[in-house]
Amino acid sequence: MLASNNSYVAPKSFILNGIPDLERVHVWISLPFCTMYIISLVGNLGLVYLIHHEEALHRPMYFFLAMLSLIDLFTCTTTLPKALCIFWFNLKEINFNACLVQMFFVHGFTGVESGVLMLMALDRYVAICYPLRYATILTNPIIAKAGLVTFLRGVLLMIPFPFLVKRLPFCQSNIISHTYCDHMSVVKLSCASIKVNVIYGLMVALLIGVFDICCISVSYTMILRAVVSLSSAEAQQKAFSTCTSHLSAIIITYVPAFFTFFTHRFGEHTIPPSLHIIVANLYLLLPPTLNPIVYGVKTKQIRDSVIKLFQHEKCARIQDN
Repeated sequence: MLASNNSYVAPKSFILNGIPDLERVHVWISLPFCTMYIISLVGNLGLVYLIHHEEALHRPMYFFLAMLSLIDLFTCTTTLPKALCIFWFNLKEINFNACLVQMFFVHGFTGVESGVLMLMALDRYVAICYPLRYATILTNPIIAKAGLVTFLRGVLLMIPFPFLVKRLPFCQSNIISHTYCDHMSVVKLSCASIKVNVIYGLMVALLIGVFDICCISVSYTMILRAVVSLSSAEAQQKAFSTCTSHLSAIIITYVPAFFTFFTHRFGEHTIPPSLHIIVANLYLLLPPTLNPIVYGVKTKQIRDSVIKLFQHEKCARIQDN
């Protein structure tokens, strides 16, 4: 908008246009999105309750899993309710400041999620390479401090994003072809240079994404060396089976994340916008939906705890009757 003193001011609101070229089928697209959101709510809340309730799960691996579940819940709740409002009720408008707040939480929570996945890789490294010292290395205070540092890193690095956006003049369209306020989608509407935003975005990607992936890669390289050095094939399989759930979580999280990141910067003219937006939404929806299922299916202790909990509830009902 152009003000009377010829200076540009921020728009009062943006229009989130949903998934471009697929507006006619927004209602149908909302069905799997809503289903995944419900599964993520039930699965992650159930997982957090189970870890809190069952003393057998009061171990470092499950504490980190509880952190991941909470972050996944916050991440999808930051975007999905608004997306469903767009799909069902055509409520596309979002206040400028509310857009900045959503942007901060989306990028902040995804940054924290990456850090928790890195901590889980370090947990597996200690468990497999130093099994006798596992309990003494990863004590509850160490776990709490590691979680706090990871949270602060994700939050503090994202604080500049809203301020960098707020300083930009917006004199063009206020329509965002997305279901939520993504940093790059918003700044591309500016009529000024966004070089500072792009550079800072790349710096954050290096400090969080690249750093975490390097730590995960080093951890699994050391784990692989330790597993290969075991004498029996059965011991090797048992040791590596404890990592399969975490490896699945890494793939579920980072594959759509990389697709979204590189599409914004290099594939804007080659990747269909509708595909880009769908994958960007799956990036925030797939981990919360699939992580509880993967860990529930592949982790024996969680399966046993679920069975024990249901048996306890069944016995309690019988006694009440």
